[in-house]
Amino acid sequence: MASKLVIVESPAKAKTIQKFLGKSYKVIASNGHVRDLPKSSMGIDFDNDYEPKYITIRGKGEILAQLRKEVKKADKVYLATDPDREGEAISWHLYNALKLEGKKCSRITFNEITKDAVKRSIKNSRDIDMNLVDAQQARRVLDRIVGYKISPILWSKIKRGLSAGRVQSVALRIISDREKEINEFIPEEYWSIDADLQVEGVKKPLEAHFTGDKDGKIELRSKEDVERITKELEGCRYEVLGIKRGERRKKPPLPFTTSTLQQEASKKLNMSTQKTMRLAQELYEGVSLKGRGTIGLITYLRTDSTRISEEADAACQEYIRTRYGEDFVGNGTARKTGAGKIQDAHEAIRPTDSSLSPSDLKEELSRDLYRLYNLIWTRFIASRMSEAVYETVSVKIGAGDYRFSVSGARIKFDGFMTVYHYDDEKSTLDTALKKISEDSELTLKELKPQQHFTQPPGHFTEASLVKTLEELGIGRPSTYSPTITTLLARRYIVKENKNLYMTELGEAVNELTVKGFPSIVNVNFTANMESLLDGVEEGKVKWKTIVENFYPDLNDAVEAAEKELAEVEIADEVSDEVCEECGRNMVIKYGPHGKFLACPGFPECKNTKPYYEKIGVACPKCGKDIVLKKTKKGRKYYGCIDNPECDFMSWQKPSKIPCKECGGLMVEKGKKLVCMNPECGYVTDKPDEE
Repeated sequence: MASKLVIVESPAKAKTIQKFLGKSYKVIASNGHVRDLPKSSMGIDFDNDYEPKYITIRGKGEILAQLRKEVKKADKVYLATDPDREGEAISWHLYNALKLEGKKCSRITFNEITKDAVKRSIKNSRDIDMNLVDAQQARRVLDRIVGYKISPILWSKIKRGLSAGRVQSVALRIISDREKEINEFIPEEYWSIDADLQVEGVKKPLEAHFTGDKDGKIELRSKEDVERITKELEGCRYEVLGIKRGERRKKPPLPFTTSTLQQEASKKLNMSTQKTMRLAQELYEGVSLKGRGTIGLITYLRTDSTRISEEADAACQEYIRTRYGEDFVGNGTARKTGAGKIQDAHEAIRPTDSSLSPSDLKEELSRDLYRLYNLIWTRFIASRMSEAVYETVSVKIGAGDYRFSVSGARIKFDGFMTVYHYDDEKSTLDTALKKISEDSELTLKELKPQQHFTQPPGHFTEASLVKTLEELGIGRPSTYSPTITTLLARRYIVKENKNLYMTELGEAVNELTVKGFPSIVNVNFTANMESLLDGVEEGKVKWKTIVENFYPDLNDAVEAAEKELAEVEIADEVSDEVCEECGRNMVIKYGPHGKFLACPGFPECKNTKPYYEKIGVACPKCGKDIVLKKTKKGRKYYGCIDNPECDFMSWQKPSKIPCKECGGLMVEKGKKLVCMNPECGYVTDKPDEE
């Protein structure tokens, strides 16, 4: 008979651990949280020191009844939920829901689901860490207050069913600010001059780049600058002024944290953050392998630490020594640095067994599990390997008073790059650079001036947004994926070709939250709140003190916003479109995909149709109206109402003011108007709106 009960979160985890512990243990899953704040009300007693009112989650009654039966049979209970704040909180909720006070009960945690790690955790069992629990309670209560206080304002102003969130709303603002920056960006002209030089005794010419004159760097801003310099270069003799040969070392990458895993999986495997975390969870909880049984293949997947245990480091270095040789073994001292707190109780994400290479598992894992495991394994092995060494050559070339330069590099020793490659790593050390000397004769074959324009910042991808959230200290490893998933599910943003774009609905929500709650959607405020939550975890700050300081200001902001919105609240806007079904004038409403036209006679008349907002500008191709449209996924653009017969479109809003230079169509870019004709490029200030 089993006399010891181990409670974990998921059935997959329970199945894996049961095989390690034998018949005297029974391992059972709670299927995640068993208690939470109620959905139907705020669930926080503001008159009783902000005490949360937890209830059993709907549908969890049967699981709790089964757990209570097992608890009665057991001599000892081990709470083995995940090793982070949320896992600690789930253990605490289980402790209370199962009335474990007075019962032999311990908390155990393990960073990896392997036989040794699980057995070691039982030997090192402990009490529930209330600092971790309180940090999670503070996050849950703050998120509940923000969501339940601000969301109703969105319902009254825009439409029901919308939501705001403490981290979610800041992430939306960051995406909106980037989109505004892109839309307002005005390209600036710049030029480059390359010289194709024939090196004596080498067939392929050397391409050198103009840098400036003998006094320093020169920026080439116009065609006139280039024409003047190329004229002065006529007849000049090109000579080698100096050659610098050396070595450059490239450090191995750090092992993965949650953030860097999500970024690399997006870039290299084209996986969303949600898919990455789902697959990583499978690898962590356990995979059945022939001859080995069920084992967890990677360590815990929610971490911001790059620390590696001494045991894992030694085992990996021995594997590298055996497989690749002594020269490839690194010192393994690289660590992540940064201003933010690193939860160093965790390790980085790594394979539980370095010697279990991806090729050994290819036949036993699904394609996506294999690809993700391969990424994690190669990154970890590379992190314990030696540096890559490059041979470098840099050449300075003179032509009269002007200067050109050319440089190149090639790998001399692969080091960690034997297993882990970067896409931008190429050898740029060609024959001409290898053979060039200070005595080499150089002959000019061709000068190649080229015009360029500065580029706007790129749209956020899931990977770059995660990176930005981490750099700004917003959210924690467990929140990146759910935040992005929520924004996509609410249709505040859409994803097209990896890029994230604001929808009309997202812009409306962001505009309202920024106007009504500037402090809540402030990047610095949100990052500071994360630091305070870390303080709770460390036992330095009482969690209710944070809520006590936060709530009154939010409440005042909500009351002010309610009054302000009550004054500007408007009924459905009546359009001049007539309903074909009943003859009423149709009204403009908000739906999941933005504005649409609906008959005010609903439910008797259910007629709806797309709403195209005219902007008062004629199409330059056919003369019909330009209207505001949306792509299938909800991204805004301006197009001809006669589409598909007329294919005019613009991402920027066309202006009623024609170009003074060529008479063409101008578009709005922030406070500027820019001619759409690339050959004209006229720019002027946008007139103030009355």
